[in-house]
Amino acid sequence: MNLDNLPQMLQTGFHLTLGATSFLIETLQDPLKRSENLDKLQQSDLGLLASELLEKGEMTDREARNFVDTIFSQPGARENAESESVSPKQSDTATDAPPEAVVQPDVMLEIQELTAHMAALRAELENLRAENSQN
Repeated sequence: MNLDNLPQMLQTGFHLTLGATSFLIETLQDPLKRSENLDKLQQSDLGLLASELLEKGEMTDREARNFVDTIFSQPGARENAESESVSPKQSDTATDAPPEAVVQPDVMLEIQELTAHMAALRAELENLRAENSQN
């Protein structure tokens, strides 16, 4: 096993796992996708399926990062809007969030836990990279 490529292999494995999980969820939730995905599994070309799962995992990772960035950037924008001097009537309209911005507390807690877990994984990955560069 080549330790120089370990961080890249870990990231690729993460994306592949994320893609496979997404594939499984689609298969379980959508009857139309179920038959399509089962046909893909029966194909003899597993390399093609693996590359599709890797691509899907990378896309899911990007979407998740964008979603978390959006969620965590909104409170700062709201605090700035609330700190400005506005009349009570203006305050009601200024603080109303669009329906997409409303997040349930349990979902927010789960997002924060996942973000903390991803931050820990990133830190571990950076430590591995630093160790590899020293060796």
